[in-house]
Amino acid sequence: MKKFTAELHIIGINPFVFIPPAVLASIFKAAGKEKGPIPVSGTINNVPYKQTLVRYRGEWRLYINTTMLKNSPEHIGEKIKVSIAVDKADRSIQPHPSLAKALKDDPGARRVFDGLRPSLQHEIIRYIDHLKTPESVERNVARAIAFLLGKERFIGRDRPQGN
Repeated sequence: MKKFTAELHIIGINPFVFIPPAVLASIFKAAGKEKGPIPVSGTINNVPYKQTLVRYRGEWRLYINTTMLKNSPEHIGEKIKVSIAVDKADRSIQPHPSLAKALKDDPGARRVFDGLRPSLQHEIIRYIDHLKTPESVERNVARAIAFLLGKERFIGRDRPQGN
């Protein structure tokens, strides 16, 4: 676990800190890569977090959301205490059983789902996984399949291209 103090910056509406070069080198070594998103965990002002370290506009940034630092946009310019380490824990989430069954039962929808970019696959899985009632799961699984088949919008998105 590496520790440092950093000034909180903002780009657009997103608060973040830059990672010191020595800390970044340590993270690259632990992650075994210097490209692509790197899952990390640690603390912000002694509060635990899980986040993804990303490169944007040529700079590696740790975005500080409001679950990591309450009212983080109000803290721009302040120094915060950060600890960080590569998080090797499995972060994958499995589709809700109803979604998995629906995809198995409809090869066309499965083919489209498998062709989606991973972030959109995860968005669909997370959306259905967070529903509270069996009725809303059933209703939204049907909507997800219709979306994959190009029949309707879902999660605020138009039909997938090519359908």
